[in-house]
Amino acid sequence: MPRPDGRAIDELRPMVLERGANPYAEGSCLIRMGGTLVHCTASVEQGVPGWKKGSGEGWVTAEYGMLPRATHERSNRERNGPGGRSQEIQRLVGRSLRAAMATMAFGEYTIKIDCDVLQADGGTRCASITGGCIALADACNWLAARTGIQNPFGRLVAAISVGIVDGESRLDLAYLEDKEAGVDSNVVMLEPDQFVEVQGTGEHDTFTRGRLDELLDLAQGGIAKLFAEQHRILGR
Repeated sequence: MPRPDGRAIDELRPMVLERGANPYAEGSCLIRMGGTLVHCTASVEQGVPGWKKGSGEGWVTAEYGMLPRATHERSNRERNGPGGRSQEIQRLVGRSLRAAMATMAFGEYTIKIDCDVLQADGGTRCASITGGCIALADACNWLAARTGIQNPFGRLVAAISVGIVDGESRLDLAYLEDKEAGVDSNVVMLEPDQFVEVQGTGEHDTFTRGRLDELLDLAQGGIAKLFAEQHRILGR
């Protein structure tokens, strides 16, 4: 069955990375993946969590949230802190972005990446990681320029969704595909070819080792294109 938007099975949705979208943040990126739009900002703050105090090391963490009309129906704001889904996603984003760091020895500063979903059409966590990486890289540049330390940023990190829909392996699922997927997976990679995290779930079906390999190959090919666009935007 053709994909809803007519893409090939290994084709990404149209992507736009707007670096420096927030003029007040130390790093920022507005990322659009098809109908998904996420605003990522990186803020550098003095101080670290209590368990890091006195270590001379910094910390990188993330928060994730969805605006009330990011989806087809209005959702309530999470006024009492992130719900279970948001917590799970922001932990994934934080782990992924920490993997991009060459070192945490950049002084007792915390870099906080806020990922706010303005519009959701599938793949919001993956877009948060890919756009958050741009914001993090610029925040590290900012910190190095103002403190004289060596830039602690290491390598690019990016993420993409893959899944099995109508028996077909597909890259970068939009919402209409994601909700019908028999198997759904999110793959995070560190440039050039290291896996940071693979989340795979048989939502309505099971999958073989061969299909898993097929999905990982699809994801790796898609992420290579994300890395290329990140390089272009950062001028690296």
